[in-house]
Amino acid sequence: MFEAILLTVITAATPLVVAALGELVTERAGVLNLGVEGMMVMGAVGAFAVTQITGSPYIGLVAGIVCGALFSLLFGFLTLTLVANQVATGLALTLLGLGASGMLGESYVGAPGIKLQPIAIPLLSDIPFIGPVLFRQDIIFYLSVALVIGVNWFLFRSRTGLKLRAIGDNHASAHALGIHVIRTRYLAVLFGGACAGLAGAQLSLIYTPQWVENMTAGRGWIALALVVFASWRPWRVLAGGYLFGAVSIGQLHAQAMGVGIPSQFLSALPYAATIVVLVIISHNRRTTLINTPACLGKAFVPDR
Repeated sequence: MFEAILLTVITAATPLVVAALGELVTERAGVLNLGVEGMMVMGAVGAFAVTQITGSPYIGLVAGIVCGALFSLLFGFLTLTLVANQVATGLALTLLGLGASGMLGESYVGAPGIKLQPIAIPLLSDIPFIGPVLFRQDIIFYLSVALVIGVNWFLFRSRTGLKLRAIGDNHASAHALGIHVIRTRYLAVLFGGACAGLAGAQLSLIYTPQWVENMTAGRGWIALALVVFASWRPWRVLAGGYLFGAVSIGQLHAQAMGVGIPSQFLSALPYAATIVVLVIISHNRRTTLINTPACLGKAFVPDR
């Protein structure tokens, strides 16, 4: 019983971790993209549609990544090239994604999905309890762990990561030192969109292998809150993602056991937990100020 619950928690947490890691890199570069929800849902519909057409969930997975990345380029063009307001553009991107995905996926509603099967690592997957939990998982779970390790190394151990963080902290000084601010921010936005698309693909190919309109159900907003919760640190994103995943799955099991609490309250529990966590974090202003990129959300126009 506990093993089954743990497996569902991992499945629920994986898209949050992946999407939050992409947004973390984007925000470390000083760009605030509130369109994570829109990019996720576009990745979900793109992955499901291409899987239905080709019959291969792996091709669908790549399509989901591409859809999220292309959608993020629209945000990048509007905010980095045309210097539009990042907050307003991100909100518009979410609304556009929800509407466009509903239109594009209309013909796929009710269609049976093709699930991306888990990968069993020989010998390790046969270990009692640990084997099925850690070594018999889908490819996106393994990618999420690799992303945490890779992003942490990139940001705090590589020269390019140092430049990216320098841009997020002071884009004017970074530009004066010869760092290409706009190009770096474009790449960060593209990476964030690809991660959001991958997270969306996980929803329509693994979590619930079907297409349902607005199937992200606010997970993009939770991923945004998770970045703040983690204080822009990759390893904390991993821990926070599993915490929120456990809350999401916990409320489902509570409803199944007939706990005497209104189902509407239980359904709202993950989002209420998000608000509570953000309120708690906001009280520690010193930690927040130290870790928040100083130029987050601020437009940059290079000298002519």
